[in-house]
Amino acid sequence: MTAPAPAGLFGPLREQLTEAVAAFAGSPDALAGILAGMVDDVDRALRERLEIFPVCHHSPASALAMARRLRARPPKVIYLELCEDLRPLLDELRNCRLPVAVQAFATELDGFPAEWSPLSVVAPVTEASAEYQAIAYALDTPGVELVLVDRSTDHVFQWTHRDDTGPERGSDVPSSDEDAGLHGDAVGVEIGDLRPRFAELEAHLLHHGKVRHWSEWWDQYVERPLADADHDTYRQVMVLIGSLFRRLRPSRSARDERDEDRERYMWTRMRQHLAESGADPADCLYVCGAFHAASRVEQFGLDSTAPDFPISPRTGTRWRYGLIPSSHSAIEAQFGLAPGTVSIAAANWTAAVSRTRLTPYRLAGQRTEKKGRRSRAAAPVPAGPATDRLSGFLAAPPVLDELDEAELRGWSVDIVRLARRNGYLASTADAIAVFETSILLANLRNRARPTPYDFADAAVTCIEKDVVPGRRDVRRLCEILLGGDRVGQVGYDSLPPLARDVLDRLRPLGLDLERRTVQRALLDLRADPALAPCSDLLWMLRHLLPADAVRPIMGERRLGHRSEQESWDLALGRNQRALIELGYEGVTVEQVLEQRLRRAVRGPDATAARALAAVEDAIRLLDSPRLVNELGARAVELLAAERTVDDAPEVLRRIRRLLAHHRTTAPALPAWCRAFVTTGYAHYCTLLPTAFVDEATGVRQVGAMLGFLFSMESLALSLGCDRSQLELAVAQAHPEAPAKLALLWAARHQLGLLPLARLREQCAEMLANPLVVPAFPQYLSGFVHALEPVPGLAPFVVETMSAAFAGLPDPVLLPWLPTLITTLREHGPELVPLLVREAERTFPATLPALDSWTPPWAVGPALSSAPAPAAATGPVHGLLVAHPETVDAVAALLGCAGEWQPDGDDGIPPGGAASVLVATHPATAHAVAVLLAD
Repeated sequence: MTAPAPAGLFGPLREQLTEAVAAFAGSPDALAGILAGMVDDVDRALRERLEIFPVCHHSPASALAMARRLRARPPKVIYLELCEDLRPLLDELRNCRLPVAVQAFATELDGFPAEWSPLSVVAPVTEASAEYQAIAYALDTPGVELVLVDRSTDHVFQWTHRDDTGPERGSDVPSSDEDAGLHGDAVGVEIGDLRPRFAELEAHLLHHGKVRHWSEWWDQYVERPLADADHDTYRQVMVLIGSLFRRLRPSRSARDERDEDRERYMWTRMRQHLAESGADPADCLYVCGAFHAASRVEQFGLDSTAPDFPISPRTGTRWRYGLIPSSHSAIEAQFGLAPGTVSIAAANWTAAVSRTRLTPYRLAGQRTEKKGRRSRAAAPVPAGPATDRLSGFLAAPPVLDELDEAELRGWSVDIVRLARRNGYLASTADAIAVFETSILLANLRNRARPTPYDFADAAVTCIEKDVVPGRRDVRRLCEILLGGDRVGQVGYDSLPPLARDVLDRLRPLGLDLERRTVQRALLDLRADPALAPCSDLLWMLRHLLPADAVRPIMGERRLGHRSEQESWDLALGRNQRALIELGYEGVTVEQVLEQRLRRAVRGPDATAARALAAVEDAIRLLDSPRLVNELGARAVELLAAERTVDDAPEVLRRIRRLLAHHRTTAPALPAWCRAFVTTGYAHYCTLLPTAFVDEATGVRQVGAMLGFLFSMESLALSLGCDRSQLELAVAQAHPEAPAKLALLWAARHQLGLLPLARLREQCAEMLANPLVVPAFPQYLSGFVHALEPVPGLAPFVVETMSAAFAGLPDPVLLPWLPTLITTLREHGPELVPLLVREAERTFPATLPALDSWTPPWAVGPALSSAPAPAAATGPVHGLLVAHPETVDAVAALLGCAGEWQPDGDDGIPPGGAASVLVATHPATAHAVAVLLAD
């Protein structure tokens, strides 16, 4: 497009700026071009047939100017800079308490990388914003059409790299408020991002403006001067500021290109709508950020001859839309504003509305609606050609407000009262000091009226000093005093079906779950069985929502066990955003839980241990045999595909628990359990030799593998597995690490290949070898882990440790005692109690008995040489001899070959070796007889 002529509406202003540059600048070319270009941008925006209304996000001055413009000359069509696919949600704002955020959410991605999931876009809405005034006017005024013209949420991610989707500016002051995370990691969409993208320019403005951060500079030099400005002055100044920040950016970046594409997109959409609807541009209003009002793209304006901007189609991603609660601190944290900025803006908005007696637009039925206020007639907005108001505004000195002593005095008294409640030693003298210091700071900063920022600085100086007695500092107390962190709420009618279903199903608890306070719910399921569905739902929400949303105080839900009494702390109102986003995934909680369990076992990071955890959750929470079988079959597939044994301990723990549950609740094991045991037996036998020698595989993992093989051996053999596979795997293992070598010895002992006597000899040889003694704690660590697969070794481990402590001298024991303790604490915390119980059973209980105590391993078994009396043949012996087929079948199944012998042929009296043993040690038989008689 051609540049505007030098003469025109702002010709005199352009000449003044050019002369000033020539007089004061050493190199006037660049500066003159910037200043003249800014004037040209303002002239161009004002000459456009479609009226452009520049705004700044969450700006009370913009909201006041918008309310005046709408009441003085109501438009019939409003084009709003907001994602076009969010339009259906705006009607639901009337059911909410502001601030809230309009959200688009997607978990099932099609066209975007899977690692981006979930995608979320939010657009916060506050009452003190121009966009809300336009929305409220358009929705409540018959015959007015509201058209959103910005790119869709799908295009937000099409045009944005994932590594820079967040705000491209740093926060002035970090916020630690818990409500600052209400938006999560969503991408924020705002109207009118007016902040210099040139760090040196921002630093220069803050330094010469004598302010601490950008929000304070904007409040002092833009908000307050424009709060009472007329329509033409407001428009011209806002476009000038947008042009200034646009022209002083250091270099073109990817964000600048996206901004220009957005402007092309919006102008294309507006021209398409005007062509389709036939609306008169004189009855339309285009609401956009001041940065975009100074646009210079070729599609700018209705008279542009440039072709329409080509808009790419949306991806196949399925977007879900809804409203989530927002807060002042969440808006500040997401858009890089100083803490307290939005709260101060809300306070300024309330004061300005009261001062000007202007009735703002509010959606009918909204809870924030105020009644009984009479509005002053808005000044008429001229419909003809605009006049030059910019020259007079820039040339006029700032208007100094009179000091509002009553307001400042009230602030000073209230902050002292609030500080005393929070532990500060404040007094009336501090209130006087805050009052006088606020005035002093305002004078130092060329302000006749102290602003809330001056008051906050004075309060920190006079009250806080260098001590913060509580968790709130004085600056946070000032924010609370000036309006606090207002938190919005989405009404019941605007909640997704799942959220409404949750509130309806929990209604028998008798609690107001929409409140933001933590509430205690008591469930006596034995006295009131009707509360059982509430308990089931709470356990599912516990699995799906954040930890502080639903927290059990008493009661538990595990396999095969349900508590009869439960106590819960519920904070669903505080976690309304999480509950709403849960509603984007399904219609009921059961559906969402089932989908998540399926995703957990089908994802790229799924493991057999996670699949077993999903099976356990499905049994505890859903009681769906179909889903349990599906997840169990997937666990078998994952186990067979694993090439590492890192999760072997967890797999062993979970499969044991699941097998025990199914054995006690079902007549037979499910098919997936049988398949898991057989697959795991073959899988771990295959990986066992490699795991023994692999340095990356820990002792705990190898012990868990052996625990699986030995504890599941009887079940695996009955299902068709071959025991020789385990024997070959143990024979092929040749570890060098002491702990794994001890594990191998334990495995060979369990298989009958290494007698206990030989194992004792090996340990005695190691303790007698000075070169091996320093590594002996590692052998003990291996033996401790061997208690998992071979629990019968507990007496031997106690014997070995006792022998080491009894036989080795202190110079040898003391160096490796710390190593032994740390090794046992790190590698065997769940196995050490087994040793403690065995030691308690072995050692005497009293100290005097220790002097006469003899270790059982120091004395061999004393068998009597007297001939044992002949034992009478019992009915069992006679039954087996009379019907040998059963014994022969069992022997054949176990692979034991043998022949029957007549009684007395082997030198053993009738009854066999068992009879000899019972006759030699009759005390045991007598004790059992007494026990049975009782």
